Amino acid sequence: MIGQLCCLSVTHAVTSVEDALQQVPPTPPVEQRCVFTCMDKVDGFTRKSMRKAQKQKKSQGSSQFRTQSSLVELSPLPQLKDAPSTEQQDLFTQKLQQCCMLFDFMDTVTDLKSKEIKRAALNELVDYVSTNRGVLTEAAYPEIINMISTNIFRTLPPSENPDFDPEEDEPTLEASWPHTQLVYEFLLRFLENPDFQPSMAKRYIDQKFVLQLLELFDSEDPRERDFLKTILHRIYGKFLGLRAFIRKQINNNFLRFIYETDHFNGVAELLEILGSIINGFALPLKAEHKQFLMKVLIPMHTAKSLALFHAQLAYCIVQFLEKDPTLTEPVIRGLLKFWPKTCSQKEVMFLGEIEEILDVIEPTQFKKVQEPLFKQISKCVANPHFQVAERALYFWNNEYILSLIEENIDKVLPIMFGSLYRISKEHWNPTIVALVYNVLKTLMEMNSVLFDELTSSYKAERQRNHLNRSYLTQRSRPKAHQKLDIMPRAKRFRNKLEQK
Repeated sequence: MIGQLCCLSVTHAVTSVEDALQQVPPTPPVEQRCVFTCMDKVDGFTRKSMRKAQKQKKSQGSSQFRTQSSLVELSPLPQLKDAPSTEQQDLFTQKLQQCCMLFDFMDTVTDLKSKEIKRAALNELVDYVSTNRGVLTEAAYPEIINMISTNIFRTLPPSENPDFDPEEDEPTLEASWPHTQLVYEFLLRFLENPDFQPSMAKRYIDQKFVLQLLELFDSEDPRERDFLKTILHRIYGKFLGLRAFIRKQINNNFLRFIYETDHFNGVAELLEILGSIINGFALPLKAEHKQFLMKVLIPMHTAKSLALFHAQLAYCIVQFLEKDPTLTEPVIRGLLKFWPKTCSQKEVMFLGEIEEILDVIEPTQFKKVQEPLFKQISKCVANPHFQVAERALYFWNNEYILSLIEENIDKVLPIMFGSLYRISKEHWNPTIVALVYNVLKTLMEMNSVLFDELTSSYKAERQRNHLNRSYLTQRSRPKAHQKLDIMPRAKRFRNKLEQK
């Protein structure tokens, strides 16, 4: 009996092993394995690399929205306005905690009910903080900052278009904006609430909070950057202890943009904040502020994407010069140093900025920069690109600049005359020629004696150059004929040698 049982168990074991072996796929022969290995080494799109790419793609997509591993369906809470005053604070906290739930907005069909409940709760929180007093208790601050941080702080996804051009392409909008917008609105109303106490909030709105906020300025969504601009400005105004840190981090972001990445979506918004910050600087300006102007703002003119933020950058430059006119000379020399050589669009922007600077320049500072400045303007007037020439000639439509030129006509006219006279005869664009005639007429009225002297000397020099060219041409002609006569002589000499 025992023997039969042993035989049965052995037989059963063998059968189960055979079944298991049948389920295992057959091992390919050595030659085939060798082929697979070689293909893996040669082919860049092997099965392993494809799986790796799929994983990477998934992680990139997942950074656009943050979802919990196990979502719980939300249930609506009672409205704050209907709750007794003794229960409102607890209900306010519950709604803040409820709004910490995050949803996948890339999926447009799931969790619709919960998404709507959260949206309604956020709307209610915005209204509650905006219209009620005494709601910002000490216990509410950590709950509020936790809800805000959970919803807005995230790793920004890489651009869906690697060759994204902000001037040409449409930006990638934030998928969760229906909720994120309300969270930003709530944060703004929270900061603007009359009961807001920076002394309590500074434990939660600290340097880490500001750093995370600054990282979000790289968002492609312009709606988000606009909210961030206003919020950061409010924080700068309310938290005196964070002001130096905010300026330093903006400085670091700009340096990274100039010398490393050459890409940052929020440059215009940060410059807009800086414009109002510079306006509030106390006099005399600190050395760190002057260094920021010369080492950061001036080199920012070299950026390829200058057109996206040039208006804000020029405003910051002018604000500095209005605060301290003695900075005019180093600023203008800095702009001349970085003057574009091959980009006509940037040249037009530089000329516009120079005109804004000349609008606020003091006559004593103008004398220091007039020579190098008008040498550059003279080159721009002679530029074959008509927009550059036109923008430079528009300087003579500015009454204040005309008054500065008239005071220093003996210096400016000799620099400008040659280019203006030549363009009046040679430029291809009739509009430019007409503008040049108007400028020459204006300059002649300012100092007719000097104008006549320059006209005579310019014509005499042109005639002298023409005679020199004619003389050189005549001298070179016999040499050319002699070179031509060399060929037959060489041919005859070679024939003689061959005959010998």
